[in-house]
Amino acid sequence: MSPSTDQTRLRLLISGRVQGVFFRAAAAREAQGLGLRGWARNLADGRVEIEVEGRGGEVRMFLAWAHQGPPAARVDAVEERWSEAAGMAAGFVVR
Repeated sequence: MSPSTDQTRLRLLISGRVQGVFFRAAAAREAQGLGLRGWARNLADGRVEIEVEGRGGEVRMFLAWAHQGPPAARVDAVEERWSEAAGMAAGFVVR
């Protein structure tokens, strides 16, 4: 299987001005447009946590987007943890 079709999972912790700027909704639109599965939620410490799963190329495209976020956001840091795909349910959920 080529790297662009391998399934992978990525967990992100995004810091900066990422709550109250529609980051999760924008992440959902981006992920759905790329055909990814997953979820996004706000954390009590002000970060946004996102897990996405799908083809490696699309997951990398989502990661590039996450470093910028939507226009009103300011991303200061993105922590990433890659793992094997676990068969997430279809769709993307904002929690």
